[in-house]
Amino acid sequence: NFSICFIVVNEFCERFSYYGMKALLTLYFLTYLKWDKDLSTAVYHAFSGLCYFTPILGAFIADSWLGKYKTIIYLSIVYVIGHVVKSVGAIPTVGSTELHIALSMSGLILIALGTGGIKPCVAAFGGDQFDEEHRQKFFSIFYMSINAGSFLSTIITPILRVPTPKGTTINKGNKHT
Repeated sequence: NFSICFIVVNEFCERFSYYGMKALLTLYFLTYLKWDKDLSTAVYHAFSGLCYFTPILGAFIADSWLGKYKTIIYLSIVYVIGHVVKSVGAIPTVGSTELHIALSMSGLILIALGTGGIKPCVAAFGGDQFDEEHRQKFFSIFYMSINAGSFLSTIITPILRVPTPKGTTINKGNKHT
């Protein structure tokens, strides 16, 4: 069933991108945007809080307007656009520092809307596809894909990051880097 493969792969990719990006987010704030530790930590936690608040919006959209499947599709697109906007904001030759900050914050808001928006829908939509007998197998595969995406991203993403230029000081005491 295509929708089941879509759900499992989408959830793996979503968790990989979310945790991979979060693994480097404070480092990005400190070294690229040149924010101090306090501002970096505050924005990191504001973003995390927004990600935990937006599932209320996603549930409302799915239950009262679009349904679970369309909510997953549309907010996954919002999510991807958020990553693109955030990535463009990290290109050194694109505009001024103010533009980098604006693109980065806009990207993070879109990512929070995307991740929070699909969270209340994905498990419920997947569970709706099966009878009682097969539902347990689906949820085992579903949660394995979530954990695999999260685990692999926290290992692979820091390895793939662009090395910090010589002479740049990174705050080793910050547990979010």
